[in-house]
Amino acid sequence: MTKRALITGITGQDGSYLTELLLEKGYEVHGVVRRSSSFNTARLDHLYRDPHDPAAKLFLHYGDLTDGQNITNLVLDVQPDEIYNLGAQSHVRVSFDAPAYTLQVVGVGALNVLEAARQLNKTKETRVYQASSSEMYGDVLQTPQSETTPFRPQSPYACAKVYAFHQTVNYREAYNLFAVNGILFNHESPRRGETFVTRKITRAATRIKLGLQQKLYLGNLDAKRDWGYAKDYVEGMWMMLQHPEPDDYVLATGETHTIREFLDYTFQYLEMNWEDYVAIDPRYYRPTEVDLLLGDSTKARKSLGWEPQVTCRDLAHIMVDHDMELAKQEAVQIANR
Repeated sequence: MTKRALITGITGQDGSYLTELLLEKGYEVHGVVRRSSSFNTARLDHLYRDPHDPAAKLFLHYGDLTDGQNITNLVLDVQPDEIYNLGAQSHVRVSFDAPAYTLQVVGVGALNVLEAARQLNKTKETRVYQASSSEMYGDVLQTPQSETTPFRPQSPYACAKVYAFHQTVNYREAYNLFAVNGILFNHESPRRGETFVTRKITRAATRIKLGLQQKLYLGNLDAKRDWGYAKDYVEGMWMMLQHPEPDDYVLATGETHTIREFLDYTFQYLEMNWEDYVAIDPRYYRPTEVDLLLGDSTKARKSLGWEPQVTCRDLAHIMVDHDMELAKQEAVQIANR
């Protein structure tokens, strides 16, 4: 029998990689997309078939995490075996500018998904994955951070994620819902949004290499992060929902690198010195900084058999190779004007 999954945030980095993974495993995949005047499905276009095609396995539905009735209707209509709640306003810096909206999408949105799953669970078992975040640890109390490390959130985004985390645990314990939290440390890829620091770096570096850009402006270069490859991490999400018992897991590489180091990996690969091109702009500093995040994924490695495959240096090179092709296309377009 074909398994059916529902993914919120399907048009994002993680959603697109997870969709690929599930389709490869024979799933029927349903995704929730927000209505927009322009198409925002570029990360999925290579997977999409006409829904009337008998071979179609990917179906998209308009919806919004802040509309609880809409989410419940979707869940009851689709009848998914697995729900992956990846949708969010996921930019930490932006959450300071739009805190109430961030709380609604990230926090209340997760509650809406859980409540919809509880309604479905009365007639059909469904399993829920909640995308939690290493940002919840904030001003960390211990290093490395594991499933038992206390949360000290330092942004509206992180506070909303903590709320969603505890609601997930609550629904698991109060209603016997198979609900898990994946506490994922930073995971990047060529599909990362261009406002996130790693992609901002690789995109700018390749443009600078081809003379399309002069400078790259960044904030705190000393922030340390545990960076992995998004494709590795979505496999961990799936593994969590295949385990016999629901639980919470950290996914991380166990290595930490500064933004300076990521700049080194990127610019050295392009045979450039980043110090010649990078300038500091105070606008990119957060009101409260998270200086160090380093994950301990021992539990996931032992219980799930999950292992990250790509190093931070290799990740930077994968992203540079992709963004160099984009920069070359841009250069051709400029030359043909």
